[in-house]
Amino acid sequence: MIPTRVHGIIDYIVGLLLIAAPFLFGFADGTAAQWVPIILGLSALVYSLLTKYELSAAKIIPMPVHLGLDVASGLLLAASPWLFGFSERVWLPHVVVGVAEIIIPLLTQRHSPVIR
Repeated sequence: MIPTRVHGIIDYIVGLLLIAAPFLFGFADGTAAQWVPIILGLSALVYSLLTKYELSAAKIIPMPVHLGLDVASGLLLAASPWLFGFSERVWLPHVVVGVAEIIIPLLTQRHSPVIR
């Protein structure tokens, strides 16, 4: 099991990576290919700051809800190249990070041991 503290670190890294990915990997073209990861990255940072775990600013969102948001975000990110019609240009970063966002929450503790 991944401790909630480690999950928090992963959250902030993935959020920042999603925002930076279009620029790092050359698909910052103003289309959905760029904006889907940026919006999901920003939303991940916001709900991470609001989650009841060690690395948040305001402990409002229960950890199980946070993990559900991670899975939903991962599903949308992984499917986005086909949902929004840019799979012929770029899909690998969206799918790789999306699948990771699905798997990591499934391996994470459901509650922070220090915050209830």
